[in-house]
Amino acid sequence: MENPLLAAFDTKFELPPFKKIQSDHYVIAIEKALNEAKDEIAKIIKNSEKPTFTNTIEALEKSGEKLQRNSSILFNLNSAETSDELQKIAQEISPKLAAFNSEVKQNEKLFERVKEIFRQKESLDLSGEQKKLLHDTYFDFVRRGVELEGSKKERFKEISIALSKLSLKFSENALAESNAFEMVITNETDLAGLPDDVKGRAKELAMQKGNENTWIFTLQAPSYIPFMEYADNRSLREEMYKAYMTKCFKGDDRDNQEVILKTIRLKAELASLLGYKTFAHYVLEQRMAESPDKVRTFLDDLLRKSLPKAKEEVEEIKEFIKSEGEDIELQRWDWSYYSEKLRKEKYALDDELVKPYFKLENVIAGVFTTAEKLYGISFRPNDDLEVYHEDVKAYEVLNESGDVVSVFLADFFPREGKRDGAWMTSYRSQRYDGNSRVIPQVSIVCNFTPSSSTHPSLLKFNEVKTLFHEFGHALHGMLADTHYQSLSGTSVYWDFVELPSQIMENWCYEKECLDLFARHYETGELIPEDLIDRIKKSSTYHEAFATVRQLSFGLLDMAWHSLTLEEANATSDVSDFEENAFSSTDLFPKVEGTNMSVQFSHIFAGGYAAGYYSYKWAEVLDADAFSLFKERGVFDRQTATAFKEHILSKGGTEHPMTLYKKFRGQEPTPDALLKRAGLV
Repeated sequence: MENPLLAAFDTKFELPPFKKIQSDHYVIAIEKALNEAKDEIAKIIKNSEKPTFTNTIEALEKSGEKLQRNSSILFNLNSAETSDELQKIAQEISPKLAAFNSEVKQNEKLFERVKEIFRQKESLDLSGEQKKLLHDTYFDFVRRGVELEGSKKERFKEISIALSKLSLKFSENALAESNAFEMVITNETDLAGLPDDVKGRAKELAMQKGNENTWIFTLQAPSYIPFMEYADNRSLREEMYKAYMTKCFKGDDRDNQEVILKTIRLKAELASLLGYKTFAHYVLEQRMAESPDKVRTFLDDLLRKSLPKAKEEVEEIKEFIKSEGEDIELQRWDWSYYSEKLRKEKYALDDELVKPYFKLENVIAGVFTTAEKLYGISFRPNDDLEVYHEDVKAYEVLNESGDVVSVFLADFFPREGKRDGAWMTSYRSQRYDGNSRVIPQVSIVCNFTPSSSTHPSLLKFNEVKTLFHEFGHALHGMLADTHYQSLSGTSVYWDFVELPSQIMENWCYEKECLDLFARHYETGELIPEDLIDRIKKSSTYHEAFATVRQLSFGLLDMAWHSLTLEEANATSDVSDFEENAFSSTDLFPKVEGTNMSVQFSHIFAGGYAAGYYSYKWAEVLDADAFSLFKERGVFDRQTATAFKEHILSKGGTEHPMTLYKKFRGQEPTPDALLKRAGLV
């Protein structure tokens, strides 16, 4: 079969021809694209003309287009629809890409051309976006080690390659561990407390695996979370919890402890080579937060305000357990179970009461209508568009004039080949080719509760929020309108990237929004107003505990990435290190043999290293921004248009605080967040 990755895509909207792509196509196509990219770089270097913005900066921006296209397909599918074969290919390709990036960014002749233009930046007639591209290009070379000498430059390249391999290894181990565990229940009495739809899916999974008269539960979120919330059998909850929290921590070939230690030592060494005290200093130089000290001050301030209330919430659960006539010590596998029971008692509310109003198809229609009312876009399903799995739904995104502004792919259900969690990604970012806007190809990938033979896919309220969250990221990509791809959509400072996603969650609590889609899947009844009120009132239920939990992850991340080279080399025990990092936030007895770091994919296999704090940082932004919508109306088109023009469409073309102030008229304050969280 002809290799489809070698040619221009002849599909509608130039989507990847997923159905034609075979695993053995990737290596050949990416290596050929790699050689083409090298030729394009060589042409820039050998250009005898005086360096200009066009022949150097823009030429660099446009180089490697096919390489980026093909590698994005590989790595996106390695997360969403992987296999052993695809993982091996990713392991083979990843270091080659890392080596190429280092070669380009460490090329002194190329940097001389960039530097010459950078020196003249004030005298050149450049637009604001062009100035930002020039600034980013110049400092990308510096931060990739172009000014290092001799062996240091070669060492930087070696570290970059090694880190790319370790990141993939970490992710592969975590996925394999998640897939390896199954709890097979043979006694129906052990299912006590579990909702019928949860039991139904467990039964169907068992039957698919040829296990008659049994129920199978896994570590995938739609199975694990309701089990921990509803299963009356405490010993089984303990078994599930320990299975989840011992992933990659068993001393076998899927153990991630050594991967972590190698990673943090290499990151510390990389930062040291460039003259930074720690990897966190290196990363945060290009963040709104600017420095580790500012991040720690931010996290510590929130911790100081939330920890006392979180401790009260834990004590409240302990008292509730006593009132239930039970004499047990509160453990981690008890928290979700008793928290859910108390929530039902306090607010006459639980997920089983809410889920019938959140049929997945209705929620999808609701988030589409929300986007239409805010930003004037609509979504047209197109089953003829190329997708990579039968579960994936494809849509054309149209503006009010009927023009297609983006392609949107939605992948909602768990599979063995899909990693945990939820994320947004792109197969192609938006840019301009001359005066023509090249439309983005945006995808969201989730792991929602699937349908069963007795129930459609009914979402928990947290899953509804997750869909709105990831859709916010998708809007950032779909509504992008920048000239250059590297500044488009979500290509922004990492502690700004969560603003578009987190602000979208706010609409889930608004009656005006819920009335658009929240209807009972059997009766068609609109969600009752008193139920909306209970959802709102319960929104701050155990919010302090949730805040402390999130802060603990941010502090753990900063602890790992704030090690000097000497400290990193001296660190040898992942468990002890984590225990120390968690000491100020721990609210439960320690559970021996469990560990968070070894499965913390955000920071060891994703883009959140020294950046996990950004979720809370962006909450300050989103609460402050949404307060303007609350003031003017949650569907006020003028406010939405300003958010679209100054935030969603602008990508990384300006400093994020500049963009935020253009929208809001002022810098954000934490007041709205603290009020929303019930902490003031």
